[in-house]
Amino acid sequence: MALALAEAKAAAARGEVPVGAVILSPDGVVLAQAGNRTLGDLDPTAHAEVVAIRAACERLGSERLAGCDLYVTLEPCPMCATAISFARVRRLYYAAPDAKGGGVEHGPRIYAQPTCHHRPDVYSGIAESESAALLRDFFRDRR
Repeated sequence: MALALAEAKAAAARGEVPVGAVILSPDGVVLAQAGNRTLGDLDPTAHAEVVAIRAACERLGSERLAGCDLYVTLEPCPMCATAISFARVRRLYYAAPDAKGGGVEHGPRIYAQPTCHHRPDVYSGIAESESAALLRDFFRDRR
């Protein structure tokens, strides 16, 4: 999660919402790490999770990340939760919950839907206070 937090801090420094993601291979090798890039890429889908999934898939030469684990600093939104499912990520670890925009334990709860074909194991609350403070400070400074 420390690498994901570093990516979130780098995203904040670029003016992006501070969310970072890291994908590890089944043997613990970092396959990809990314921060949000929606503003920089002019792409509303360039959330940290999606950017990291794309990079890890390219690195592996596969559209699937079976056996891989994803660490992200904020509860994934519905779009990202669905991408995580489609990529067949084994485990999802996230830091802070997102009561407004989350799609895992809040909102549509993607993995609880009967139409969801793959459900990763989900672990939340890892480095939650640091991630939440980073987000809080970022938005406070912009208001």
